[in-house]
Amino acid sequence: MTRSRLLDEIKQTRPFRSKAAEAGIALLRTANIVHREADAIAATEGISLAQYNVLRILRGARGPLPTMEIAERLIEQTPGITRLVTNLEQQGLVKREQWAGDRRQILCQITPAGLKLLERLDGAMDEYDDRALGNLNESELETLIDLLDRIRNGPPPS
Repeated sequence: MTRSRLLDEIKQTRPFRSKAAEAGIALLRTANIVHREADAIAATEGISLAQYNVLRILRGARGPLPTMEIAERLIEQTPGITRLVTNLEQQGLVKREQWAGDRRQILCQITPAGLKLLERLDGAMDEYDDRALGNLNESELETLIDLLDRIRNGPPPS
């Protein structure tokens, strides 16, 4: 059995207890690397990757969304959705207003400034996606997407 490249990367001397453990660590390490690099791109415009995600959700919605629906759509679930939206509102990138149909519900909408910020980031994020996954061909990307879907959806029912 050959030594895992991941063992060398994380300077672990003992083998993983199983291939599942190794795959789990590899997935977490890869996700962390991808996250850090994408976060650095978002930071060039003074926002975090989570805030970038909120803006993309609002742009894609093509209309106001309740705060809790934004939270459900986030790539990385966070309990701090109110803080994220508040920070974006303070920067003039989103606006919030009470919904006339239910005064307890707050609707959020991206502003023209938020749309412009996303336009500035779109090219760099697209280039990063292509660069980060550029060593995989279309078939491998499809396989990766399928495998990740299976992991997210959990084991089959017993």
